[in-house]
Amino acid sequence: MADKHGRSCERGGLIAAKRIAGAAQYISKGGFVKRRFMLLGMLIGFALAGMTPARSVKAQAAPRRIEVTAKRFAFDPGEITVKKGQPVVLVLHGKDAAHGLRFRELNVDVKVSAGGTSEVQFTPDKTGDFVGHCSVFCGSGHGGMMLTLHVVD
Repeated sequence: MADKHGRSCERGGLIAAKRIAGAAQYISKGGFVKRRFMLLGMLIGFALAGMTPARSVKAQAAPRRIEVTAKRFAFDPGEITVKKGQPVVLVLHGKDAAHGLRFRELNVDVKVSAGGTSEVQFTPDKTGDFVGHCSVFCGSGHGGMMLTLHVVD
């Protein structure tokens, strides 16, 4: 007997039987179950990946520019308040002699020559009150030159 394309139906039946037998063997060896679990695992993985929040990228805030004048034997202003995590550009002007300003705990140190200007950029990473001292000997009152930096949340 032949189908509409002229092929033997018996041959077609034999091919179909082989396919069914192959599928049965595939299922009996656990291939169907393995494939099903693999697909289920992938589906769960994609679902979980979609549920986790993406890392948000914050635009870096523009640095806050703070001008400080160093003169024998004081800093002006004597106190500054900044926010933790906000970038700061500290501009140091030397009025009468070479001076420096150092905050050990924040790893900040800037030096300036007499009549000059220097700047340093940093981002405070901890809160608290930090006392900066003149880091360049400038005369007999050098030890009393301090500036307090308040870092708040």
